[in-house]
Amino acid sequence: MSLLDLVNLDLSECHKTNKSKIIAEYIWIDGSGMNLRSEGRTLHGPVTNPSQIPKWNYDGSSTGQAPGEDSEVILYPQAIYKDPFRGGNHILVMCDAYTPAGEPIPTNKRFNAVKIFNHPEVLTEEPWFGIEQEYTLLQKNLNWPLGWPIGGYRGPQGPYYCGVGAEKAFGRDIVDLHYKACLYAGVNIGGINAEVMAGQWEFQVGPTVGISPCDDLWVARYILVRIAEAVGVIVSFDPKPVEGDCNGAGAHTNYSTKSMRADGGLEVINKAIEKLGKRHKEHIAAYGVGNERRLTGEHETADINTFNFGTADRGASIRIGRDTQKAGKGYLEDRRPSSNMDPYMVTSMIAETTIIWKP
Repeated sequence: MSLLDLVNLDLSECHKTNKSKIIAEYIWIDGSGMNLRSEGRTLHGPVTNPSQIPKWNYDGSSTGQAPGEDSEVILYPQAIYKDPFRGGNHILVMCDAYTPAGEPIPTNKRFNAVKIFNHPEVLTEEPWFGIEQEYTLLQKNLNWPLGWPIGGYRGPQGPYYCGVGAEKAFGRDIVDLHYKACLYAGVNIGGINAEVMAGQWEFQVGPTVGISPCDDLWVARYILVRIAEAVGVIVSFDPKPVEGDCNGAGAHTNYSTKSMRADGGLEVINKAIEKLGKRHKEHIAAYGVGNERRLTGEHETADINTFNFGTADRGASIRIGRDTQKAGKGYLEDRRPSSNMDPYMVTSMIAETTIIWKP
């Protein structure tokens, strides 16, 4: 058996001889707040609910999440997905992390997000989120965008957005494999497109309710990085991977509540925008590391120190679509979050500010 045969090994034969064995790949966010880690474990299956999966542990001193003398961190399974890499009944398990005493560790932002989404006022409003995740594919060992000459630059921006052709689109095979793998896994992925900067792409998750799009986004990120790993390409979620006259990378967050989607919802949207403006600094602080390099007032962004909004304005902090304006109801788009944002923090903060917070 060759290495390629082993990589492509069909594990379905295992189910014929021992149907109770599955592989669960436990996934969690490490101490960086951005990078993902995972470890596999054989379980008795099939598994259909996270409550059927045992908690597990890992060495938090090796992930920046615990001291060496007390390094055990406990993984709590929270959401399950079909494993697109192993197939069969094997699963990916999105987890959050706790101390042995059951307290959420500081990098566990999911815990607080769940509390906000379970608030009675938030439950009543059924918040929907759709997140546009931009990212950049980099050449391994060079940290330079895919398709760019080594040490050099591509031509001016313009041809690359939704571009087609070998001189315009770089890494499409990775993007297409990711799209299919997410659909297989059960991620609510809405679409893909090439972005304004060469080598930069976007996928969308949602719209779905509450915590679900957050779990989906983290698992979609994991699948993307795994696919890129297999072909020797780096995925960067840096908000400004290349300095100069080129676009950065964001995670525009589309948001609506039951009241916004109902007749007369535009008035509710405008009131929500007013609240978001009053807490602009607090939101910016939670919207991603290095975002000041991206939010400059240029390249389809608002200046980081300024809050503004407008209809169909991609240079605004908050954009209202023309369809929403025309219908008098719909959703808003928060264009401030960076590509490396934590969706648990961003979505729950938007819900808290616009629904719970009373200025």
